[in-house]
Amino acid sequence: MSRIYEALQKAELERRQERPEAEPPAPLGSLNSRSAAATAEYDIPSPFAEASMEVEVSRGSGGLNLEAIPRRQWNPSIVRLPSLLERGPAIEQFRSLRSRVYEARDIRPIKSIMVSSGLPQEGKSFISANLAVSLARHKNSKVLLIDGDMRRYTLHELLGTESHPGLAEYLAGKASAEQIMQRQEETGGAQAAVHNALSNLTFIPGGNGGDKAADLSGNARFGELLRMAAPHFDWIIVDSSPVVPVSDGVNLARSCDGVLLVARAGITRYTVAQRAVAELRAANVLGFVLNAVHENPQTGSYYGYNSNKE
Repeated sequence: MSRIYEALQKAELERRQERPEAEPPAPLGSLNSRSAAATAEYDIPSPFAEASMEVEVSRGSGGLNLEAIPRRQWNPSIVRLPSLLERGPAIEQFRSLRSRVYEARDIRPIKSIMVSSGLPQEGKSFISANLAVSLARHKNSKVLLIDGDMRRYTLHELLGTESHPGLAEYLAGKASAEQIMQRQEETGGAQAAVHNALSNLTFIPGGNGGDKAADLSGNARFGELLRMAAPHFDWIIVDSSPVVPVSDGVNLARSCDGVLLVARAGITRYTVAQRAVAELRAANVLGFVLNAVHENPQTGSYYGYNSNKE
């Protein structure tokens, strides 16, 4: 994933060459000014658009009763969850990301991964949701997806479900772990295939943290939630607020085993990527994921090749 970091650096150099009169890399002071503006805007807890188990468990084995988790009707967006498809360039990219995550776990124990970005609208929620689905479809892995962005929670929109109660209510002590979790209601007919793809996924929506999100994210109950859930899941994916404008993601990262940072092709500046890494200096940053790349992978006409003879 270090190649992504190098790609951002290269893109920054190309931008300077194309614009000789362009401004030099923003110093920390000007970046702080931009961060302040982003913070003011991000503090408004309204959604924003991102890029276009059946297990018998007793209370004694971790304090979580999976049988008490409610099932709800989900209406997932196939457009925003391409990892639900059976084939195509998008799903192959997420399978590749999944492989990289497994490789990282071979190096050191990793179960909980926080997905974040430097600034809003770089695609972190899109990446976290699709990575979670891709992991859940692989080897019947049990996956817990948590919307840790309690200011602008959007994962429930991708899954087509309710946003409350959620993580904010749990951290505030207003709901139990089982009450904020949800699983897809069993369906038949045309929705059966989608249900099968999501059958190993458990979801915790963001709830409404509002202006208390920063305090809630630093609550010790988040770490307790991950420790309580860990024995029951193979992977825990946490979508967080962007780390430059607000501190929520930095707080949540302390309880996670690793962090994936998302950069948006043609949008994320190298200085922003640097600042994001600096904010997470106390965390285990696994690497960058480059989102919204419009150039096709250099694989020839592979995706036109299948078992059908013409």
